[in-house]
Amino acid sequence: MYKVILAIRYLLKRKISYFSVAATALCVFVVLVVITVLSGLTSQFKDKTHLSSGDCIVSSRSLVGFPYYDEFIDILKKEQIVAAASPVIKSYAIVHGITESGLRRVFQNDYPKEIMGIEPAAHSQVTEFGRWLCYNKANAQNVFKQSPDSLDPNLAGCVSGIGLIFERDSQGNYEIAPELPRLKVEVSSFALTAKGALARAGAGEVNTKTFYLSDTAQSGVSGDWSRFYLPFDQAQMLCGMATGPKRINAIFVKFRPGIRLEAGCEKVKLLWERFVKSKSGASQAELLENVRVQSWKIYNRSVVAVAETQQALMIIVFGMIGIITVFVVFVVFYMIVGHKTKDIGVLKSVGVSNGGVLMLFLGFGFLVGVLGSGAGAIAGWQFLVHINRIEDWLFVRFGFQLWDRTIYAIGDIPNAIDLKVLAGIILSAIAACLAGVWIPSRQAARLRPVETLQVSQL
Repeated sequence: MYKVILAIRYLLKRKISYFSVAATALCVFVVLVVITVLSGLTSQFKDKTHLSSGDCIVSSRSLVGFPYYDEFIDILKKEQIVAAASPVIKSYAIVHGITESGLRRVFQNDYPKEIMGIEPAAHSQVTEFGRWLCYNKANAQNVFKQSPDSLDPNLAGCVSGIGLIFERDSQGNYEIAPELPRLKVEVSSFALTAKGALARAGAGEVNTKTFYLSDTAQSGVSGDWSRFYLPFDQAQMLCGMATGPKRINAIFVKFRPGIRLEAGCEKVKLLWERFVKSKSGASQAELLENVRVQSWKIYNRSVVAVAETQQALMIIVFGMIGIITVFVVFVVFYMIVGHKTKDIGVLKSVGVSNGGVLMLFLGFGFLVGVLGSGAGAIAGWQFLVHINRIEDWLFVRFGFQLWDRTIYAIGDIPNAIDLKVLAGIILSAIAACLAGVWIPSRQAARLRPVETLQVSQL
């Protein structure tokens, strides 16, 4: 009982111990806020990337693509693990808008755009394409159909990324007009043969098709600023993939609920290997050898890995703040032990063992850890609950934002606390305090009463 009473008394009477409590609280506060925000941002980005490509992607390593995709899609649809599959054409093109008056309009920037040929109904089953549309959510399967209200009723429609049409305001919201701008969209692309050569070499190498802007899509990923969605058959002709055995660049696959990602991808990979063997000797069968089967994480690793690496580095950097807590607690307890040598001598003279003294000061460190981590956790929780209000207030009063919403695709700052992460931070803080007090506690336990209670030192 004396251990608890003395530990509490030392904590309350020695004001210097407040610094160790404050340091622990500050460490827990900073780490909790940083991990919560960064983990939330990374999770949001990964979720949006996942929803834009399905679970598994069968894709070619080149822009030439691969044939016999329709046969393999039929095979996939017969598998119980597969919920849907969507053929995709992916290439690059120069895109210009033409207004009703005939003026050419550049879509926010003049560098080549990514074009993606899709079948809206199938693609909406694999991805969230139907929900991304701003004007045709209820009729996504007909988003490319000819419209009598368009600039030219004979033109097929196309869908642009929302960032190519509309600007973001200071709060990060797109300023979407009540009606879609009436534009023709001129798409120019190089058509490639199955050998990778220009399909129209020496005879006007560029294929050009004109569409009308039928909608705009907000996916939350980089495609919002660089991508146009075209009708599948039109994109196939534009890219020179409609001659001979028709070709595509990728098949996006969505698994049924409950199917593990790795197991599903391994099954699709096995099916593809069997399919390639069955097509041995067929025309352009060599193109099938350049196809790879990947999970969405590996397929998008160029962007997903960057986000995960940045998150890991930031967590490591801010996690090292915990080392500061260890040193602060060590210094504080070293000073306390230095001023309590006579108390230690008295305790030992009445029969307290070395282990008892050690447990006394370890209990003191435990109290510091519990109080500091508790205060930091409460402060961090309250800050995260109000973080978006605080940022809004700072923006209104001082024009300050953590992230410029006109540049970054960030809405509200993530503030959902993971209880497992919170528990880990608190336990780590308590462990840091115990680590900081360990050496001074052992030093105190080794003191001899005869040395601390000499008359010349009293």
